[in-house]
Formats: sequence, structure tokens, C-alpha cells
Amino acid sequence: MKYQKLKKALILLEDGTIFHGKAVGREGSAFGEVCFNTGMTGYQEIFTDPSYFGQLMVTTNAHIGNYGVNDEEVESDSIKIAGLICKNFSYDYSREDSNGSLEDFLNENNLLAISDVDTRALVSYIRDNGAMNAVITTEVDDVDSLKKQLSEIPSMNGLELASKVSTKTPYFVGDENASIKIAALDIGIKKNILRNLVKRDAYVKVFPYNSTFEDLKAWNPDGYFLSNGPGDPQPLVEAQTLAKQVIENDLPLFGICLGHQVIALANGISTYKMHNGHRGINHPVKNLVTGKGEITSQNHGFAVNREEAEAHPDLEITHVHLNDNTVAGLKMKSKNVFSVQYHPEASPGPHDSSYLFDQFIENIKNK
Repeated sequence: MKYQKLKKALILLEDGTIFHGKAVGREGSAFGEVCFNTGMTGYQEIFTDPSYFGQLMVTTNAHIGNYGVNDEEVESDSIKIAGLICKNFSYDYSREDSNGSLEDFLNENNLLAISDVDTRALVSYIRDNGAMNAVITTEVDDVDSLKKQLSEIPSMNGLELASKVSTKTPYFVGDENASIKIAALDIGIKKNILRNLVKRDAYVKVFPYNSTFEDLKAWNPDGYFLSNGPGDPQPLVEAQTLAKQVIENDLPLFGICLGHQVIALANGISTYKMHNGHRGINHPVKNLVTGKGEITSQNHGFAVNREEAEAHPDLEITHVHLNDNTVAGLKMKSKNVFSVQYHPEASPGPHDSSYLFDQFIENIKNK
């Protein structure tokens, strides 16, 4: 077993660059877009977040696995990343309320992970050259074949992935006697979003990604929610049509991350693939309405066109990312609609953004 843990592995980027490491456990190859997350904690939540579907995750924190895993710290029913890349992998863990080791959790989910990688050099390279497709592999003597396979992996730009992570059938969360009913479109929804709605006395019905406005409206909800999720928002034509119809009927609507981008597209505002995205738990955002700063959790590789949003007569930019001035929040001036490009449910320490759920509930009550 120890021999397998030390088996040679490598990362091959689509531009031909190679980084070396060691296999954590299982052998083989995993393909996806390589990206990095700067969070110091929360690796289990990251790995199970549907928004990361199809991505090879580089963790910039030097130690991964040191506090094990907990059954309650998941954002979906399984690991969603395509593979893990880290510096130091901890096979042993030391937290009293852990249910087991990260090694066992990865093996149960059949996830390929490699450690002993110079992640500082890899992240620096991604920052300079942008997010790109890659393969992590223990097949270190078959680079030419891997290059050919890698060339056939589709770019994240234009890739629809919501269908890969969405529920197949509607389901309910919360107390059916709650005071508010919310219809949520699952294009990659996180469990903690549902928890935040439920604890505010909402009964939530979660619908598949390709549901129509008529499907959601038939349940007679008080408000509508568009979730986070993976991939490019532009191919999600059905979700954009649904958003347009909710807006046209002047119904309360709230969107997070991918849902935020869908609302922008429904208003004729374009989106674009970022150089390397925002992924971490300490991203600074300014609320332009209150003037206050927020420390936020973010995970997105696409963004809303700011110039087009500023020129739109019925949209107001409510939040901006202070590192690069990208759009972090929108609201419609004449409709009961708003959205943010970060995760108010994540609470990575600060709870700066949890007020957004209260705002949604208030919008519903005051409609």
C-alpha cells in the first residue's frame, strides 16, 4: 500500500507543460480543466460542490486531509471534482468529530489524487497562462498517448454541464407547513443553500435543470430561485427562458453564481470565460448600496460583462469584486429580481453575506 502511495504521477497541461508528483492512492488518469482554490479549510465542501464538476482541483493550502472528513460537511451526494492536486496529503487526521480519513473518502468516490506537487509553481503558471484542460495520471511513460487524449477534451468555454449534476426528478426540502414556498431550479445546487432557505421558514421544491416556467408555476410558489452550478451559462437556453418568464411575470427571483449569470443573459447581458476565475473563501466584495465590504466565498470561471450591465436601463450593479472590479451583484430596477456572483451560504468563517437570504425572503413577503 505504501508503494502505491509513492507511485510516480504527473500533471500534463494542454500546452504541453508537465508538473510531477506522487499518486495518493488509486492509479489511472483523470481529465478536466485545471483550476485552483485558495481556501485554507473546507476541502470536503469544495470537492462535493457541483459547481466544480469536471475540474481538476489544485489546493493552494499546503496540507490537505489533516482534519479528515465529516458526513455533514458535504454539498452534494458525491465528490464532483474530476481529480485532486495538492502539496502535502495527510493520511492521518486529528479532529474529534471526523467520521474518517480523506484517503478513504477519495477511494470510496473512486477519485484520482496526486500529492507532492509544487503547487506554488503550478498555481503561478495557471495565473499567468489561464485555466486550461489537463490530465493527472500515473501513466507517466505514456505522455504521447495522453497528449492525444487531452486534445480531444472539450473546452469549458461553451460547455453545458448543469445536466450532469442536476436532479433527475423534483424533490422537496423543509416543512410543508412553512410560511413560504420557493421553487428552486437545480443547475448544480448546494445543500447549504437549501438549508439557509429552510431555516428561514421556507418549503422548497427543487426542479431539474430543464424544467419550464410552467412546471415551476404549477406548484404555485411564492418565490423562484436559480442555483449555482458548473460550466458555461450560455448554453442554458431553457434556464434563460425560464428566467425571462419569471421576470416578465414580475415574480420574486434570486440567483447565485450560475443563476446570477443566467439572469444577466435573460436580460441580454453577455457573459465571458475568465482568465482563471475566482475560487476561494476570502474574496473581497463591496456592496455599492450600503458601502460595506464583505469577505466572500467564491467559485466561478465565468463573469457578467460589466460595460453591458452598466449600460442596461433596468439593471443596477449592486456589488463589485474589489480585486478586479468584476460584477459581483445585480438587481433589476423595475422588477423583484436580484443576484450575486458569490456564495452567501458558504460561511467560511465570516457570515458577511447571509443577509442576502433575508433579503430574498423579505422580497417575497413584500411582493
